[in-house]
Amino acid sequence: LTDPDPALHIPAAHAWSRYESSCSTLLPDPELIAHFDEDAVALAIARIEAHYFMHELFLPDGVLLANVARLANIPCAIVQGRYDIVCPMRSADELHRALPQAEYVVVPDAGHSAREPGIARELVAATDRLRTRLG
Repeated sequence: LTDPDPALHIPAAHAWSRYESSCSTLLPDPELIAHFDEDAVALAIARIEAHYFMHELFLPDGVLLANVARLANIPCAIVQGRYDIVCPMRSADELHRALPQAEYVVVPDAGHSAREPGIARELVAATDRLRTRLG
């Protein structure tokens, strides 16, 4: 991904982004896969994600859950796809156990992507509830 030669970094980026787009939805989404397969998109996604992974997401392991008390008085919503293999449900379960006052919605027919109808619907609904609450 970091080699200056496009003959090397473009195929690597395509392999990365094809895998990412294939894992992001419950069922294959040809539109998403085609979008992720555009050279510029594939390269951007692959390089950004690889950069974050190389630096362990710039966060020490466990730091989010260890500091979740800071969110205790902030309205939160957790929207989780039942079949999300990018961010597995156990992560959302752990977060909700640590932040029980947060709304927690599991979308039964979704994976990871906000492009999936159930995830999109629940994100909009959660945002609307927060808007009403914070009015």
